[in-house]
Amino acid sequence: MTAAFKTVESFDSYLKVIHEDLPRSIGNRLYYRGQGKRAEEGFDLKPSVARYEHLSSLSTAVREQLECEVLETFSNHLLTYVQHRPTTQWEELAIAQHHGLPTRFMDWTTNPLVALYFAARQTEKDQDGNAMDSAVYVLISNPKRYADLKRGQSSPVKPVGDVASESFDTNEDDAYEQFGVNDDETELETYSKSSEPVEDKDLGADVGPKELPTPFKINENIIYDPPHVSPRIRAQDGVLLACWQPMRSLDEKDYLEIVIKHTAHEDIRRRLDQYGVFDKQLFPDLDGIAKWLKYRAFEINGTI
Repeated sequence: MTAAFKTVESFDSYLKVIHEDLPRSIGNRLYYRGQGKRAEEGFDLKPSVARYEHLSSLSTAVREQLECEVLETFSNHLLTYVQHRPTTQWEELAIAQHHGLPTRFMDWTTNPLVALYFAARQTEKDQDGNAMDSAVYVLISNPKRYADLKRGQSSPVKPVGDVASESFDTNEDDAYEQFGVNDDETELETYSKSSEPVEDKDLGADVGPKELPTPFKINENIIYDPPHVSPRIRAQDGVLLACWQPMRSLDEKDYLEIVIKHTAHEDIRRRLDQYGVFDKQLFPDLDGIAKWLKYRAFEINGTI
């Protein structure tokens, strides 16, 4: 069971935790994720593809092959519906995530108030009908950013081998150690700017000034800030965490948990609405307007 970093019982106490209690260091960006259910209640911090338990029985190679085939099929239909043509699998997977396809991406935000919205917008209930506390999770592992890697401002990411040709151990613990993140940068493979471009598509290199692995070939978690995907992502200051071991929950050392007491939810919703961090601002479309009107007219019997 994860020990809560802090427990808050009001909007103001949440702000105090954000401004005064979170660890900060130079160059360390914080990312937030709000959940209506806490991780200890069975809503682990893992990407949507991991919600399908039958996939856990597949080998790593078979699972990755399935992910790639699903994305390829999805991408074949993209041009009919989008104006911007994705240039990398990162962009394709971000669009798929936005439209509800299970992926190895997890939604996070750089805005702690947006995370609070998702934690408190709807009070969940347990099997007995009792209101449940929610949580905001703070990512403190400081993962590398895709944009920095692309500009060569971060040490490179070593791609894993070809799932179609490499043998994988079906034991997840062994596989986790085999492709574990190595904190010693001297042991990572480096990429020479003078070397020839990688042409083997099995290595999953993106087109760009730096050759980067695709989301299926990384050996550590990467923060991806998706372009040209959705006004919602911009409104929510959204970023995506590409998980290199998508069937596993995030390690507890990678995040902090701020528990939001269910008794504070109603006041938090009102305060967020007053500060402009609510339905119609975070969902700049008809769905957002409808949710906001539902809240104002029916949930709190307020003014429109």
